[in-house]
Amino acid sequence: MKILSIQSAVAYGHVGNSAAVFPLQRIGVEVLPVYTVNFSNHTGYGAWRGPLIAPDDVAAVIEGIGDRGVFGDIDVVLSGYQGGEGIADVILDAVARVKEANPAAVYACDPVMGNAKSGCFVAPAIPVLLREKVVPAADIITPNQFELGFLTGTEPSDLASTLESADRARAMGPRTVLVTSVERPDRPEGTIEMLAVTDDGAWLVRTPHIPMKANGSGDVTAALFTAHLTATGNTADALARTTSSVFDLLQNTFDSGERELRLIESQEAYAHPRMQFAVEQVR
Repeated sequence: MKILSIQSAVAYGHVGNSAAVFPLQRIGVEVLPVYTVNFSNHTGYGAWRGPLIAPDDVAAVIEGIGDRGVFGDIDVVLSGYQGGEGIADVILDAVARVKEANPAAVYACDPVMGNAKSGCFVAPAIPVLLREKVVPAADIITPNQFELGFLTGTEPSDLASTLESADRARAMGPRTVLVTSVERPDRPEGTIEMLAVTDDGAWLVRTPHIPMKANGSGDVTAALFTAHLTATGNTADALARTTSSVFDLLQNTFDSGERELRLIESQEAYAHPRMQFAVEQVR
């Protein structure tokens, strides 16, 4: 499998492509990383250095990949944090060109814009671009519950409303919606869930909630779920594998006392997930 991954990059720590590439490689995926920013560290620190990469420069890198004649070999285009406003058009052009060369290719969009605790942390134009232009072109999206609400103009909370919101998102274009960080009011205390919704049904998985802020964990989740789903076509299995891997990554990070993901130290969790969480079909 080959994935063209258009995301941010940081020198210190693990977010964007700096989070997604290694886990994908560890499960045997060939990754073509294209960077939208080149920062010293993620913006959660409140200070960082390095540039947003100009859309023309991002497009030039993708053009150069196309010059090698490999668009037809790409199975997935994956996008995450977009940085500047002009990146959306670059991504959509790349998706169109890859799908022209390989009609079976899919586009997976992690519509990064914020979370329930912090609100939106991207430029004000980005959420609107995601909702109106990018998400309708995607086959798979992986919003958290907050982002799902913005995309659909809803307030998902319990299972029924989250399913309804996911269906509204699917009506926009994507056939698969993975909702991360689902916090239902009626869930068991100390837990958190993920929900995957497709044409064939909906599946829910619950894990203990690890009390930490883990920048980059959503990037790992989007990458692994997309790869597993593309490889097998089995939504429940993709959800189970992804959940197992990401939970162990987060547990290892929490146990270390470090702020940044223990991405390398957790590599066996990607290659050989323990499959310790049951996936329940809820529709």
